[in-house]
Amino acid sequence: MADLRATIDHYYGIFLELLGKRKREKRGPTPIVPPVSVSGTTLITVIAIMTFLACLTIGGVSLVRTSAAQWQSQISREATIQIRPVEGQDMEAALAQAGRIASGFAGVTGTSIVDRAATARLLEPWLGTGLDIDELPVPRLVVVTIDEQNPPDFETLRSELQKNIPGASFDDHRTWVDRLVSMAHTTVLIGMGVLFLMLSATVLTVIFATRGAMAGNSHIIEVLHFIGAEARFVAREFEWHFFRTALKGACFGGAAALLVFLMISWWTSHNLATPEGDQAAAMFGSFAITREGYIGIAATIIIVSILTMLTSRLTVIRQLKDMDSISGSKD
Repeated sequence: MADLRATIDHYYGIFLELLGKRKREKRGPTPIVPPVSVSGTTLITVIAIMTFLACLTIGGVSLVRTSAAQWQSQISREATIQIRPVEGQDMEAALAQAGRIASGFAGVTGTSIVDRAATARLLEPWLGTGLDIDELPVPRLVVVTIDEQNPPDFETLRSELQKNIPGASFDDHRTWVDRLVSMAHTTVLIGMGVLFLMLSATVLTVIFATRGAMAGNSHIIEVLHFIGAEARFVAREFEWHFFRTALKGACFGGAAALLVFLMISWWTSHNLATPEGDQAAAMFGSFAITREGYIGIAATIIIVSILTMLTSRLTVIRQLKDMDSISGSKD
């Protein structure tokens, strides 16, 4: 009876060994770096977060640059004549005279007097509704449209207005244009700095993840390396593993950033009639990023993936060199 049980156990063991061999053949060779692990999932999450923030930064910089260019173009096309009330002055006649003087200069394509109703609407946020402009010392405005390619002589126009119309002043908005250009440049520099910090954090994360993966598979790497496997072979296994991992995380992060911009753009387009929507549209347009923004997001995904791959490759090669130096010192 004991011999029969031993025989059954023997053949059952052979059966389990053959079954395990067949399963291994179906699965294929075991990779050096496990395709699914806790550290791999964590790395995907970290890269997705970093890419999401980087894409938000690029999209935000693109929005600010586009909005600043629109503001600059609008401001450059217009100037303003302001006439303060003076005792005994006919304001309507003074406004008409200011328009005639400005229209006589080359480079001025048109003038438009801001009427009383429009002036009252401009003051509503501060003074409320139902204003009587005649009872308040409110300056009146004349909007001057300018040819951007051939602007008039602003200094001569200013002196003519001040000489002929008491209380008149001319604002060509050049101070605001300079501030907008400075703001746009500062925003771009800040965005690039934030992007550099995020990429640096991603590189450091990949370095620690690569070292962790090597530590978890050190026995396999040592065997492969010391039986003659070249460092490029081992590095190639790691770099493609981390490239696929980074590509997954970067695609998730980039898609999430695009979804955020699309949601904000949808909200803005459906709230144009509200004060909040009008204010957001005035500051940032429709929140629709330009073609350069989409190209920047796609480039960020590719750069993060390639940077992760190169970082893991360099880390593996350096670790293998340290392994060789340690073994050489022992010999």
